[in-house]
Amino acid sequence: MTIRLIVVDDDPLVRAGLAFMLGGAEDLEIVGEGADGSEVAALVDEHAPDVVLMDIRMPHMDGLTATEALRRRPDAPEIVVLTTFHADEQVLRALRAGAAGFVLKDTPPAEIVAAVRRVASGDPVLSPAVTRQLMTHVSDSRPETRRNAAAQRLAALAEREREVAVAVGRGQSNAEVAAALFMSVPTVKTHVSRILARLGLNNRVQIALLVHDAGLLDEGEAT
Repeated sequence: MTIRLIVVDDDPLVRAGLAFMLGGAEDLEIVGEGADGSEVAALVDEHAPDVVLMDIRMPHMDGLTATEALRRRPDAPEIVVLTTFHADEQVLRALRAGAAGFVLKDTPPAEIVAAVRRVASGDPVLSPAVTRQLMTHVSDSRPETRRNAAAQRLAALAEREREVAVAVGRGQSNAEVAAALFMSVPTVKTHVSRILARLGLNNRVQIALLVHDAGLLDEGEAT
């Protein structure tokens, strides 16, 4: 299958560079480009992409606002945030809004191509170590409020679902969760799907963030 891709960045040189590096992959097709978040909705309506590469800082509508609007749609494509910072408040907010991950603009071309392929197949582009870095370096002015809200949401899960959610929060793959909790991989996938539906989340990244917010991970473990 060809992965349909839209690139949104206010810098034409960045768009040109991304188009050049991604255009060389046989299974990727750039079907549209935008210079601002305000253009994203129309581009998605016109081109029906699988993935949107979204710059976080744009002059009129930023990538965060565009991500939040896009992920509220029932047919929303996956979103990968483009940024120049490893730890950034807006990146974290975009992930909470449903972005499947982020890549730095100076990431090697092969890694950006791999990231697009991963999110198109349903896998987030965010390692546990990177998630932890975000949590550690981005300040939260309402830690106790966020912790209580996250714990209340997770209380809606059945015990087994909660165990799976914590394992996802630790960055474990479905196979690793299955081995740790003595269940089959298809059963783990079913639990993950139920967790997403029950909590109104978009992807595993949001599960990990919620588990971290609720304080369910032991000190020193990766998120």
